[in-house]
Amino acid sequence: MTTIASTFDPANFSTKNNNPATAPMRVVFAGTPEFAAISLESLISQQDVLNIEIVAVYTQPDRKAGRGQKLAASAVKEVALANDIAVEQPLTFKKSSTEGMAARQTLRTYQPDIMIVAAYGLILPIGVLETPTHGCLNIHASLLPRWRGAAPIHRALLAGDDETGITIMQMDKGLDTGDMLYKVSASIEPIDTAASLHDKMAALGATAISTVLNDLSTYQTQAIAQDDSQANYAEKLVKTEGEVDWSQPAAAIERQIRGLTPWPGAYTFLAGQRVKVLASLPVNTSQQTNEPAGTVVSVGRKAILVACGKGNDTESSATTLAITHLQFAGGKPMTAEQVCHGNQLNDGDQFTTASK
Repeated sequence: MTTIASTFDPANFSTKNNNPATAPMRVVFAGTPEFAAISLESLISQQDVLNIEIVAVYTQPDRKAGRGQKLAASAVKEVALANDIAVEQPLTFKKSSTEGMAARQTLRTYQPDIMIVAAYGLILPIGVLETPTHGCLNIHASLLPRWRGAAPIHRALLAGDDETGITIMQMDKGLDTGDMLYKVSASIEPIDTAASLHDKMAALGATAISTVLNDLSTYQTQAIAQDDSQANYAEKLVKTEGEVDWSQPAAAIERQIRGLTPWPGAYTFLAGQRVKVLASLPVNTSQQTNEPAGTVVSVGRKAILVACGKGNDTESSATTLAITHLQFAGGKPMTAEQVCHGNQLNDGDQFTTASK
C-alpha cells in the first residue's frame, strides 16, 4: 500500500482506466457535507481522464437551517444539481421498510460499477454494499485504524496526534473496518483547528480517491486488512464537550479549543454568563502560576493569561493558557487587546463551570 503526500496532477496519471475501447466505469457518489463535495467536484472534472461516468449522487434529505429554518440542500446536492447529475435522497436502505426496498431497487437501476462514499451519514446495509460490481469505497479522514467513526478530524486534534490522513477503504458491514486500499498522510500543525484540518483532509481525500480509481483493480488486489487492536472510536461531537475544565493542563485545553473550532466551540462561564473561548497561543511551559485553576492571572494586550491545572502530579506550579480571542454573551468576538481596553474582564476574575 502506497503512502504519499502530494497534489493530484492529471498529466502524471497513467491511462489504465482511460481506454477508449472500454466503456466508462459507472460511478454512484454518496456524501453530504462540504468534505464530500470537494471530492465530488474533483471527480466530475476528471471524468474523461479517469474514464468514469458519475451516473447518480446520493445525499441526505434537505434539512432546516439558519434562523429562518428553511429547508437547505446539502453541499453535495448543490454540486450535483449544478452539474446536471441525478440526485437521490432516501431516508433509509433498510429492507424491513417499503422505502428502504424502493431505495435499493433505485440504486440497482443505475447499474453502478463502483460506489464512492464520503461522510454520507446513512448506514449502508450489506445488500447495498454488494450492489455495485466493485463494491463501495469510503474516503475516510483518518489513517485507519487510528480513528474509526463520525469525528476523526476532531478526535485527532483533541488527542494531540502529530499526523493524520486519508484512507481509501473497501467498505464492509462493520464501522470503518474494511480493508485499506490506499493511505496518504499529513502533518497536524500546532496552529491547526478542526476547520483548517478539515480543509486539508477534504483536498487530500479528493486526490486519494482519484489515485485509486485510476488503477482500481491493482489497489483492490493489494488491499490490506486493518489491525483491530490499534483502533479507536471517534465519537460524534456533542455541545457539552466545549465546556472548559480549567483543572485540566493548559495543553489539553489548548487542543480542546482548536479541536472544537468552529463547532461546538470551547466556552466557559464568568459570573454565570457564558464566554466563548475562540483562540489561544501555543502553551508556554515556562509560564506557570500558583493561582487556582480558572483564575485570570493577567489581562494583557497580546493575551489573557488564565491559570489551568498541573501537567502532572510532580509539578509544583500550575500551567497557564494565553487566550487571544474571546466572545462575551451577546457581544462580538474580541481580541485580547480589545478586552484589555474594556472593563468586562479584570485580573483576579474567575472562570467557572456552569454548575458554579
